[in-house]
Amino acid sequence: MNLSPEKKIAGVLVPLFALRREDDLGIGDLGALREFIDWIAEIGFTLVQLLPINETGADNSPYNAISSMAIEPTTLHLAPGSPEDLTHNDFARSLSEIDLAGLRRGRVKYRQVKKLKQRLLEKAFATFSDRADEKRQSEFERFCEEESSWLRDYALFRMLVEDQNGNAAWDQWPSQHQTIESARNWLRDLPQEKQPAVTRRLNFFCYVQWIAHQQWRDLKAHAEQSGVALMGDIPFGVSYYSADVFSRPDEFLLDWFGGAPPEPHFKDDAFTQKWGQNWGIPLYRWSAMRSNNFQWWRERVRGTRRIFHLFRIDHVQGFYRVYAFPWRPQRNKEFLPLDQHQMLEQTGGRAPHFVPCDDDTPEHREANKREGEEYLSVIMDEAGAARVAGEDLGVVPDYVRPSLRSLGIAGFKIPQWEMRDGMIIPGDTYDRLSVATYATHDHEPIRALWENAFERPASDPEQQARATLEKIAIFAGLNSKIDQLDYEKDFYPAVMDALFRYNSWIAVVMITDLLARKYRFNVPGTKADLNWTRRIQRSIAKLRSSRKERKRMQLIDGLLRKAGRV
Repeated sequence: MNLSPEKKIAGVLVPLFALRREDDLGIGDLGALREFIDWIAEIGFTLVQLLPINETGADNSPYNAISSMAIEPTTLHLAPGSPEDLTHNDFARSLSEIDLAGLRRGRVKYRQVKKLKQRLLEKAFATFSDRADEKRQSEFERFCEEESSWLRDYALFRMLVEDQNGNAAWDQWPSQHQTIESARNWLRDLPQEKQPAVTRRLNFFCYVQWIAHQQWRDLKAHAEQSGVALMGDIPFGVSYYSADVFSRPDEFLLDWFGGAPPEPHFKDDAFTQKWGQNWGIPLYRWSAMRSNNFQWWRERVRGTRRIFHLFRIDHVQGFYRVYAFPWRPQRNKEFLPLDQHQMLEQTGGRAPHFVPCDDDTPEHREANKREGEEYLSVIMDEAGAARVAGEDLGVVPDYVRPSLRSLGIAGFKIPQWEMRDGMIIPGDTYDRLSVATYATHDHEPIRALWENAFERPASDPEQQARATLEKIAIFAGLNSKIDQLDYEKDFYPAVMDALFRYNSWIAVVMITDLLARKYRFNVPGTKADLNWTRRIQRSIAKLRSSRKERKRMQLIDGLLRKAGRV
C-alpha cells in the first residue's frame, strides 16, 4: 500500500477486544475486525489502529504480554470451518454448555472466553492431528521450522504455565522448571511413556500460533483489498513473567523495573503523582542484545511487519532513557506513604531514576540521544517498507522529537498538549511526519470530558476537563467559552474538521470519540478489574443500520473528503 507521508490519511483507533459482531464469542475477534474494516472503508477512513495483539497474561493487559511474538488466541475467529479443522459438530457441542447470551452481554469475561476458545482450538487440533492430509501437515511443520527461534521455547513456557494452573511466575515454579535450561533438561529426561502426551501438548500451542498467523495474514490481505492499512503496536517492554524473559534471561536486567516519572497532574492515582508509573517491565541488557545484532528486536519487528502495514512504538522515548524502579509494582503500596529518606532505607540506597542516565548535563543528553538512535536504527532497518510512528508523549526531552524526525519516525501530536509560550500551536504548523489525535486508549474520551466539565462550576481550580476542552475549542477555531456551544451541533463537527484539516500525515480518531461515547478502555497507573474489558455497546451491524450513526458518519465522510484524506 502507498503510505507515503505526502498523502494525508485518516484512521480509527479501536481495541480489538471491544468490537462486537452479532455472533461473536464474548470478545472482539478477527471476524468483527473484518466487519469493522468494511464499515470504516465505506465512511472514508483508510487506516485501523490496533493495540498490541500479543498473548496476554492474567491481567489481560495488551501492554504486559507474556510473549512478544505469540498472538493472543482470543483474537481468532472460531466457527465451523474456521479454522478448517473445526467441525460443525465440535463447535455446536462446545457451545451447548455455554450461556452465550450472558457471555456476550456487558464487559469481556476473560476467564470464560479464554476457556471456551481454548476448548474449540483443542477440538480443531485433535481433528488436525488425526485427519490432516500430508500437505497441511507439511505446512504446519514448515511454520514451526520458520519460527523455531522463538516458537518451541514459547510452547514449552506455555505448557509449564498451564501445568501451574495459569501461573506465569516462573520464579515460583518447581526448581526443575525455573530456568529454560533446566526445563529443557526436564523435558529431555521425561520417561518414554510420557513423551507422546507432552509432545502433543507442545504441538498444540504451536498449532494455535500457526492458525493465528494464517488468520491475521488473511485479514491483512482483506484490509488491502478494502483500501485500508493496519497499524500495529509494539510496546517498549514485555512482562517480567514472559516467555521472552524466561528463555533469554541474559538479555534483561531483572532487578530494575521500567515505568514513567512522577506526574503531579495525574489525578487518577496517588502513587503516580508521587513516585511515577511502575510498569514492572524488566529493563534491557543492551550490551547483550548488541552482541547478537539485536536478534530479539529484529524478530519482533519482522513478526509485526508480516501482519501490519505500519506500526506504532509505545513509549518510544524509552529507547533513549527509561525511568526505573528498584522494586516490583506489587510493593507500590508499601512505598506510597514513605518519604525519600524512608524509601532509600528500604531499597538499600537505590532510588528511582532514569537509565542509563538522567538528562541533567549536555554530555548525558548526547549519550542518551546517541544510544536511542542506535537502537531505533535497528528497528527502522528491520521495518523495511513498513512505516513507523513513535508514541512520544509525557515528559519528553527536547532532543527526542528532532531525533525521531531524523530517523523517519512519525511523532504524535495531541492538539490540547501542543503549546508554545502558553498558546495552542496551530495545526497547520504541525510536522507532516506526525500522527494527530485527541486521545489514545489511555485518555478520557472527549464526550466524557464534556460531561465532567459541567459537573463543577467554571471557577473550580480542579476543572481540568473544562481547561482541556477550552484548549481543544481554540485549536478548532471555536469560542473557548464552551458553555455557549452545543456538543453535537457545534463542538463535535468543528473538532473533527480541525483534526482532519490540518497538516499531520495521519489523523486518528479513537472509536469512542468517533461515536461520541464517554466510556474508556484503560485508566493508566491502576490495576482495576475494569481495565481492558469495556466493549462497544452495539455490534458493527447495528452501528451500520442506525439512522443516527449513519447521519454522523455522513458528516465524517464529508469532512474527510473536504480535508483530502479519502
